[in-house]
Amino acid sequence: MNKVLLFNPRSSRTKPRIPNSILSVAAAIEGLFEYAIVDGNLETDPWAKIYSYLATGQFKYFGCTCMPGPQLKQSIPISKQIREQFPEVWIIWGGYFPSNQPKVVLYSGFVDFIVNGPGEKSFPALLKALENDDNYTSIPNLVYMGEQGIIKTGKDELYDQDALPSLPYETLNSFYPLKRYLGKTYLGTRTIAYHSSMGCPFKCSFCAVVPIYNARWRGKSAQLIYQDIKYLKDKYGGNAIEFHDNNFFVSEKRTVEFAQLIQPENMIWWGEGRIDTIDKYADRSLEIMRESGCKMIFFGAETGNDEILKKMDKGGTQSSAQIRAFAGRMAKFDIIPEYSFVLGTPADTPEQVMKQIDQDIAFIKEIKSINPKTEIIIYLYSPVPTEGSELYKKVLESGFHFPEKLEDWISPHWENFDLRKNPLTPWLTPEMVDKIKDFEIVLNGYYPTVSDIRLSAFKRGIMRSLSAVRYKSGLYRKPYELKVLQLLWKYRQPEIEGF
Repeated sequence: MNKVLLFNPRSSRTKPRIPNSILSVAAAIEGLFEYAIVDGNLETDPWAKIYSYLATGQFKYFGCTCMPGPQLKQSIPISKQIREQFPEVWIIWGGYFPSNQPKVVLYSGFVDFIVNGPGEKSFPALLKALENDDNYTSIPNLVYMGEQGIIKTGKDELYDQDALPSLPYETLNSFYPLKRYLGKTYLGTRTIAYHSSMGCPFKCSFCAVVPIYNARWRGKSAQLIYQDIKYLKDKYGGNAIEFHDNNFFVSEKRTVEFAQLIQPENMIWWGEGRIDTIDKYADRSLEIMRESGCKMIFFGAETGNDEILKKMDKGGTQSSAQIRAFAGRMAKFDIIPEYSFVLGTPADTPEQVMKQIDQDIAFIKEIKSINPKTEIIIYLYSPVPTEGSELYKKVLESGFHFPEKLEDWISPHWENFDLRKNPLTPWLTPEMVDKIKDFEIVLNGYYPTVSDIRLSAFKRGIMRSLSAVRYKSGLYRKPYELKVLQLLWKYRQPEIEGF
């Protein structure tokens, strides 16, 4: 009885992606422990499958990755059931949620350990220590309950990504046909989800990555990225790529090298980057990227207010002027900039909060006038526990606090909070939230996202015609006619459902 059960909770209603986080720890224990994988995205009833494994008495460890939001809806009740029915099983969580909310997770009583950051070394080391009844206090990247309360071990270095074992795609395929993970998206008919680096070298105060990686980044070499993608293309038919790195474009040299390698494969690709980083790229680098199939890049524009950008600790040199200019520059290379904005940050008075919202709405419309192809994604500001940041200090002063009981995180309003669609913050009034959401509906009507591949040209035309007067005049209030159409046609919001 020492097998490991690895669980990937449901994260999306449609289009399951390759579970890279689970595969990374699976690769780390390959040959050391026998394991099984359960993917909540591909199981009608994941608990039934998990129970069938645990009931054999052969599994001693349950590892669960957990992002904030939808994954909590399965990870919380299933972990609780395991504790109640199989109390001898060690329950170990990893991912952004437990790393950022360790107290509420560990005080639940049904999670034994948190892997706080990369688990390729700490996870197998912990399993070995538990197997041999050895001391685990010196194992890095762990959080657990001690006699005096919560204990966090030291942070390990970011590992050489090229030295890590290859992901066990074949093993995954033995549990679930890997082709089921290569779904049809805006990018291609069989889109690969891939993770090529860890961390980010910046310290934005609203980002969940910062407390985990503390401004560190390390990437896999372009050659190894290409080899993996080539394998998934040749073996399973992948023809497009979503890079799910926190910041794919840190190294211009690596980006260009990968682009040159992948160009002959005729694959469309997408990744996340920073405006002030890619704006330093040479024109020829951007040309090579586009020639290689780079069709769209996600950027955290955040706001058009330079003072708020400073409070957000954006780092680097990002400014409102640069955000404008960069949108225009991307148009020259036919790369779609996907700009995300965070509206509703705290301020000293309600009037200031509303003024910031109005300014950002005007700024978004300005960006659209500069480059109409710019994709706009709107989030409501959701606090992240980034200790020491000016923004989080103001959040605490407002009286905001996170749920103190783990089960409360799966209530509908807190799930939406994690998707940055329902703030639950004291400084945002219903009027402010309505203004943001109403503008978003009108914006999505006048400029429907290109990533919604189900939306026909006819439907796009109808929405654009209906929203034209509202968008141009600024009459965003209660756009019921557009809301009904978007619900009827199941308008896809990429910030929630992906491409």
